[in-house]
Amino acid sequence: MQSFEYTITDPEGFHARPAGAFVKEAKKFPCTTTVVKGDRRADARKMFGLMGLGIKGGETIAITTEGEQEAEAAEALKAFLEANL
Repeated sequence: MQSFEYTITDPEGFHARPAGAFVKEAKKFPCTTTVVKGDRRADARKMFGLMGLGIKGGETIAITTEGEQEAEAAEALKAFLEANL
């Protein structure tokens, strides 16, 4: 299992366009990927689940990958967040 935390720097937060791109990135890997905000969690492969977390600018989320290619997935998702959010 790999995990990391990331603080959203985009003032608009985790809105529809980057969330859709994040889902596409997560789907490239066969592992299970979970996004956690506070006590709520969502599957990173499900757009509505991510949007339901209501992630705003300045908030910190945790990303966990587990299974086949988990390290590669964590690295790619972290790079995606740093480049886009």
